[in-house]
Amino acid sequence: MKVIYVGTRFIVLELDNHLPYFNDSLYDIYVNDKFYQKSDKNVISLYDLTPNTNYKIKVLGEELSVKTAKETICLETDLFNTYKDGINDDTIKLQQAILACPEGGTVYVNKGTYLITSLFLKSNFNLYFEDGVKFITQYDRKHFPVLPGIINNSENELNLGSFEGQELNTFSSCITGINVSNVTVAGKADIDMQATLGDWYKNHNEVRIACRPYGVFLNRCDNIVMAGFFIHDTPCWNIHPYFSSNLQFLDLRIENPVGMPTTDGLDPDACSDVLILGCEFKVGDDCIAIKSGTIDFAKKYLRPSSNITIRNCYMAQGHGGVVFGSESSGGIKNVIVSQSLFVGTDRGLRIKTRRGRGRYGIISNITFDNIRMDGVLTPFVVNMFYNMGPKGGHDPFVWSPDKQKVDMSTPIIEDFTFSNIICDNVALAAGVFLGLPEEPIKKITFKNVHFNYNLNAKPGYPVMVEHKELMQRKGVVASNVLEIVLDDVTFNGNIGLEVESNGKIETL
Repeated sequence: MKVIYVGTRFIVLELDNHLPYFNDSLYDIYVNDKFYQKSDKNVISLYDLTPNTNYKIKVLGEELSVKTAKETICLETDLFNTYKDGINDDTIKLQQAILACPEGGTVYVNKGTYLITSLFLKSNFNLYFEDGVKFITQYDRKHFPVLPGIINNSENELNLGSFEGQELNTFSSCITGINVSNVTVAGKADIDMQATLGDWYKNHNEVRIACRPYGVFLNRCDNIVMAGFFIHDTPCWNIHPYFSSNLQFLDLRIENPVGMPTTDGLDPDACSDVLILGCEFKVGDDCIAIKSGTIDFAKKYLRPSSNITIRNCYMAQGHGGVVFGSESSGGIKNVIVSQSLFVGTDRGLRIKTRRGRGRYGIISNITFDNIRMDGVLTPFVVNMFYNMGPKGGHDPFVWSPDKQKVDMSTPIIEDFTFSNIICDNVALAAGVFLGLPEEPIKKITFKNVHFNYNLNAKPGYPVMVEHKELMQRKGVVASNVLEIVLDDVTFNGNIGLEVESNGKIETL
């Protein structure tokens, strides 16, 4: 057992085992020799603790002594005459508490239901939710402030809003942080943006006043910890860190309705040094989508997403489990996904890019290790002909199978390693890898990876391209991949060849 984070009123621990997300048995947690709760997960979170206090924690015969962090002062929101009835708007009163909180202090949100629009964070404080807190947001877009995409004056430029890799006017999110640092947001709150009650999902690509808001938006923030809460029914992505660094997302539960468009779970965008640990995803689009902007954005900032660790997470619903792009023009590098469980997603790993994303958009050094997938239609998809979104597949420049000129618009995909993975109930294909003829995918390594097929699987389309191909229980299908390395890889129940590729195949 190891300590992941110690806050003023909460502690996050992780069992030191090799099991994906769940422990192999239910176990008891004791705090100061008193029973705290049962759990079957590898990540343990303890809430409603006292600041600057020693705690003795016992789990599975192991004992740790941990002291919670200090706080300068605690401001309970009841002191600010909040309604907390879910009917009257509490935004201003909660914002007053945040603004009044001294450095190093805690705004303690008392149990109750709070109707709000957007709360703006500030630096050097803690926002803590008492057990039983529920936030519900207004669902009429006219109630939300707008973050301008770009503000220019004679000397400076300011970017506040962002949407799908572009600097666009965007509604502020339920929790919004802009240029803040050293903040924790934690506790077992229920954050419900009630998107289905409004018009957010009607003609969702149409911009009305501004682009749709996120659940949480962090713009150019540093040293942020978010832990414990349940966030759901958001108009767009649940959590969107943007141009931010040193981030920890711990033991979160993230949900959106099935089939709701562009309702991703957690999307780090041009971010670095990110830990996503012990989180559960059931969403209408991709669970985790790592991004780095469109090509104009990349030319301007040259900011990749890098050094991202995803561990002990549970992807239970979504188009893709861990996804790269499609806005990846700034590049994505050094990503490790481990000890996680994917159940019922359309794809496990999903990389989507296309011509036009650019030479800065190098995707490299990606590792998946110790993963269990069950009912994932196609565990691995790397697609350089992605046909959705602006300038998508209807443009022959994007979809043409013919070799094009390599120029500054051509994306690059380099190396991947997939190891110690079991994929049960595969339906469409073990993997589909579509490189560009002018810029092939460099290398894919499978080591100790086993594919077991659903013998009753129906045909389907594993890849979003302009010229779709139905697949059913296929092996690894690769086009324009320079090298595929297979080391202890098995296919049980596939139809046809285990590996189809026009590049080098090496079996160890």
